Amino acid sequence: MAEILLFHHAQGQTPGFLEFADRWRAAGHTVHAPDLYDGATFATLDEGVAHAESIGFGEIIRRGTAAAQPLPGRMVYAGCSLGVLPAQSLTQTRPGALGALLLYGAVPTASFDQPWPAGTPAQLHAMADDEWAEVPIMRDVAREVEGAELFLYPGAGHLFADSSSVDYDEQAAELLIGRTLEFLGRLH
Repeated sequence: MAEILLFHHAQGQTPGFLEFADRWRAAGHTVHAPDLYDGATFATLDEGVAHAESIGFGEIIRRGTAAAQPLPGRMVYAGCSLGVLPAQSLTQTRPGALGALLLYGAVPTASFDQPWPAGTPAQLHAMADDEWAEVPIMRDVAREVEGAELFLYPGAGHLFADSSSVDYDEQAAELLIGRTLEFLGRLH
């Protein structure tokens, strides 16, 4: 079973985000889900993004990096939307990443000081018409990372696997859970 460091989206550790982490735990994986917001949650994506901007995206990455420090280096980094920032940063800059799960977004690999580590698999998930996800960047990352899998689901919802989000889509969420569990099952 995999050990995963999962970072929340801009609305914080919502009930649906925590439920999502529990789905991976129920499958036997160890999931660490640090709170980058010190307990704050937000009712809307716009409010959450405003909060993240007030903290600063560099600080979000720093908090994610600090959360990883006491954990083993051989892990899977996963991020939901805003959480992609620390997840992708750690995948690219902390030695030993087993893989990356980038949900609802990605950033150009050139955003970090190190290139994507050779042989480190990635899986990316978003709705095809989601404007927040920046699907063209996700396509670029998927092309750059050898063996990466990009899954685009029909629709425009952003946090579609978070059952507490207005964007929740049960069918797409179940497909995403199944695909991520299959990915995690391939990692050693």
